[in-house]
Amino acid sequence: MASTGVIPGRMPQGPGLGASSASFPSPAVPVPGLQEVEGEEEDEEELAEIHLCVLWNAGHLGIAYYDTSDSTIHFMPDAPDHESLKLLQRVLDEVSPRSVVTSAKQDEAMTQFLGKLASQEHREPRRPEIVYLPSVDFGLEISKQRLLCGNYSFMPDSMTATEKILFLSSIIPFDCLLLVRALGGLLKFLSRRRIGVELEDHNVNVPILAFKKFVLTHLVSIDQDTYSVLQIFKSESHPSVYKVASGLKEGLSLFGILNRCRCKWGEKLLRLWFTRPTQDLGELNSRLDVIQFFLLPQNLDMAQMLHRLLSHIKNVPLILKRMKLSNTKVNDWHVLYKTVYSALGLRDACRSLPQSIQLFRDIAQEFSDDLHHIASLIGKVVDFEGSLAENRFTVLPNIDPEIDEKKRRLVGLPSFLTEVARKELENLDSRIPSCSVIYIPLIGFLLSIPRLPFMVEASDFEIDGLDFMFLSEEKLHYRSARTKELDTLLGDLHCEIRDQETLLMYQLQCQVLARAAVLSRVLDLASRLDVLLALASAARDYGYSRPRYSPLLHGVRIQNGRHPLMELCARTFVPNSVECGGDKERVKVITGPNSSGKSIFLKQVGLITFMALVGSFVPAEEAEIGPVDAIFTRIHSCESISLGLSTFMIDLNQQVAKAVNNATERSLVLIDEFGKGTNTVDGLALLAAVLQHWLALGPACPHIFVATNFLSLVQLQLLPQGPLVQYLTMETCEDGNDLVFFYQVCKGVASASHASHTATQAGLPDRLVARGKEVSDLIRRGRPITPVKELQKETQMKNCQTLVDKFLKLDLEDPSLDLDVFMSQEVLPAAASIL
Repeated sequence: MASTGVIPGRMPQGPGLGASSASFPSPAVPVPGLQEVEGEEEDEEELAEIHLCVLWNAGHLGIAYYDTSDSTIHFMPDAPDHESLKLLQRVLDEVSPRSVVTSAKQDEAMTQFLGKLASQEHREPRRPEIVYLPSVDFGLEISKQRLLCGNYSFMPDSMTATEKILFLSSIIPFDCLLLVRALGGLLKFLSRRRIGVELEDHNVNVPILAFKKFVLTHLVSIDQDTYSVLQIFKSESHPSVYKVASGLKEGLSLFGILNRCRCKWGEKLLRLWFTRPTQDLGELNSRLDVIQFFLLPQNLDMAQMLHRLLSHIKNVPLILKRMKLSNTKVNDWHVLYKTVYSALGLRDACRSLPQSIQLFRDIAQEFSDDLHHIASLIGKVVDFEGSLAENRFTVLPNIDPEIDEKKRRLVGLPSFLTEVARKELENLDSRIPSCSVIYIPLIGFLLSIPRLPFMVEASDFEIDGLDFMFLSEEKLHYRSARTKELDTLLGDLHCEIRDQETLLMYQLQCQVLARAAVLSRVLDLASRLDVLLALASAARDYGYSRPRYSPLLHGVRIQNGRHPLMELCARTFVPNSVECGGDKERVKVITGPNSSGKSIFLKQVGLITFMALVGSFVPAEEAEIGPVDAIFTRIHSCESISLGLSTFMIDLNQQVAKAVNNATERSLVLIDEFGKGTNTVDGLALLAAVLQHWLALGPACPHIFVATNFLSLVQLQLLPQGPLVQYLTMETCEDGNDLVFFYQVCKGVASASHASHTATQAGLPDRLVARGKEVSDLIRRGRPITPVKELQKETQMKNCQTLVDKFLKLDLEDPSLDLDVFMSQEVLPAAASIL
């Protein structure tokens, strides 16, 4: 488990946290006191405990735990997880908590998971204690208050409440609501149990020396800001909001252009891969092997055929859940039948593919004959057409002789009842023109007679030899001796048939549920194949290439990389190369005119790196990726402009603080528009301070790409000279009064920002641009800035005209007029602006 900290401290000593260990040979002779020292160390390790708090809601987990070995709270931002809670199981396996704290109000999946966890005898002596707290202890607002009001020794006492909020916001992602609630519940548990301070006075709080973000082994940490500014995900309002539950659809985003999955579970898995980039080279290369196989021209037809089969893979877990609840719908059997037969088609196809590829081998082996058994049973038993027609489960003929006999009787019943009705009519009053014998489920056979004109009162309905039942639609219904005999002979055929078919359905459900494991595995492997086929299709259409992974590179090397989204929107796109790694050029400072492509270059580097960590082909001729544990961004996003200025600047500073606090030598940090909206000197000072902080780390400095218009950063030599810093610029050429952009990155520093040219290109009036040049020149030379006289005169004339209009509108004969008020409130303020 990789862990990045807020403050320097010793590594957690809990099990499974990635702490390095060394092995020493046993001493040849006894060393006095060695056994006692070893015993003391063992006692100290036994005292170290981990208490974990977890919340599960809407398919996401919020996890935080307290490690008593270093009095640190570790947290994991909200992460998606399947109902099987595999991610939570991985966390528990790595952390081995002493106790697991959660809300007493949980859904069935979490309840069953914790129940099994508590009953696992083989986990002794590390079987965790399950602690349920009232759901009110996990309230969002109360959890925020616990976090903000906590007494933390690593925060100066001189901090104001606002500064404390800003500081904690730079460490804890308060936008992860489940995490915030889990942290609040954990703090409540620690204060209630008084972990580590059981014997101290009640005024002594549980020590919390740091908050640290952690990720599981091989997972790459990416925050929500990065997903937003890089447009990895982008939600937009759906034009037909009433058609969808959320009212949102995926806009122009990386996920949007790569999501070509044919089944719902493939799309879910792709989103899961995007939210869990990995450093596991075995896993990444296994994904790339499948993509590369389907990119071969001779395998295109196979890919299309597999894609068609995958479109029939439906929501099997939901069907199995309904079966367990005996609430199976009519269409479920047809959907399950098509899913299983499509899975068999996938199996047969994969058996003809190279078994050296792990996914093909898994599908060929694990799609067992149980699938054929399930499909055969459903196909031989279920009458799909009859089920849809009657809106209930029905079986095919020749399955149950008793059901067939009853259905035969039911089919011949109309003609038989017609003959019975004819005989009944012979015995009725001659005034009754006609009658019929009908069958009503649950009631039985009845004699139906039309209501005659003389049948007015209820007493008129009485007929000798018949028992009146009810009146419906001007027809009288009776029981006769013959209908009672029919009830005895034929019984309630409909109900009996339905009961027997329901019993067969239950038996069929038991057969399917007994083989539920293979169906679950089908869904896992089919969704994986669906995702890789989608990525292969996108790579084929957009001309992506396979990335390479080099544990020795310690950085990123990209040859002619492209922005995967911008190249779809621009008529032409200029590719750029980049290389960073080793002990040199870890900090790249990029200068250049506005609109010259600096931001696109930064996002391009981030997106290509991200795609490689997902296991996708990338938009570059060549790409080599070293170990990357996190991607941090502080890139200006147009959507954030809607915020108030102070809130906007706080938000940007928090993004930088997250990177400063959490970035390691393996992290990729992208910074753009630093200091935008703040004082130039303050912004420049902050940028220089942040970069100097990282440069002071030496070879442990993160890989940093910073695009800036602060040319003084270079001109004033605010950064230390050395091999860690490289200066880049965007290549341009002046053609007379025009500035030509080549959108090409090259070594060097821009001589000017060319803001006036950018303003002209944006359509600002020439007079404003000229005034801007004049003011800029005055500032550069240290001269005072005087207002434009023409503008002053024009303003004065407007104010004079306004004052004259007020006097002309004045009615001196108005008795309510107060001249003193008029002079003090209208004339004098206007005169001050004129003079």
